[in-house]
Amino acid sequence: MKAIVELRQLTKTYGKSRGISDVTFAIGEGEVFGFIGPNGAGKSTAIRTLLNFVFPTSGSASILGMDIVKDAKAIRRQVGYLPSEVFYYDDMKVIDLLKYSAAFYGQTESKRIVELAERLDLDLSRKIEDLSFGNRKKVGIVQALVHRPKLLILDEPTGGLDPLMQNTFFELLAEERGNGTTVFFSSHILSEVQKMCDRVAIIKEGALIKVESVEQLLKNNLKNITLTANRPEAIGLPQLSGIIKQETSGSHVKLLYGGDMKALIQGLADCAFTDILIEEPSLEEVFIHYYEKE
Repeated sequence: MKAIVELRQLTKTYGKSRGISDVTFAIGEGEVFGFIGPNGAGKSTAIRTLLNFVFPTSGSASILGMDIVKDAKAIRRQVGYLPSEVFYYDDMKVIDLLKYSAAFYGQTESKRIVELAERLDLDLSRKIEDLSFGNRKKVGIVQALVHRPKLLILDEPTGGLDPLMQNTFFELLAEERGNGTTVFFSSHILSEVQKMCDRVAIIKEGALIKVESVEQLLKNNLKNITLTANRPEAIGLPQLSGIIKQETSGSHVKLLYGGDMKALIQGLADCAFTDILIEEPSLEEVFIHYYEKE
């Protein structure tokens, strides 16, 4: 698969303050790639460095085969970027702002602007200063999509959008992907990442701790085990090294288990439970496991 984005030991520090350190991964053409971690983990710093808004301290990166520093201007013409917070000229009307923005990409007609605005229920006649945070985010979405970019870079894109509008946004992303667009999706909302992404990179304190497909992460030998009992305190769980987490809720004992399943079944054979449920964990549970382990 052709790499659209490549980071090679990309590092950005702010004096003695931490930014990102030795971040290395690649994003394939047409892929939806998730970049996950809590606020402050380094996601936005990595994106700003990738877009050459700040210069890397060391390492290198390329987008569409072009160097992020030497070819920054050419790169931006083919990239759609949605920051986590959007700021515009307050006294401009939405339509004027979007036409002004589209002109930077050589776009002169407004048909696509109108189509996207209708999908997002965005009033093009209003002034920016009169818009809510959610409607400003819609302006950012249209701005990112209007020139049909080859790469979309989205930093916490759904903040401020109501659930119905989030669904519309994900439909637009699916359509863009169907047209061959590559998507780099940064978020701390793991349910969104699980829904949209092929692979994810997990970042903690500026360093990568895992790059893996979502499918593989969810199958990575972790299971949710729920035991039902009349007296949960009397189940008599054996000491198994694979039990990562254990909690009791009502008549249920819940385990996050990462060991040998045969050993678990043998260990539970003499336990006093009435029912057992074995499920795949959510991405959020897997994410927390990796964060705690690291």
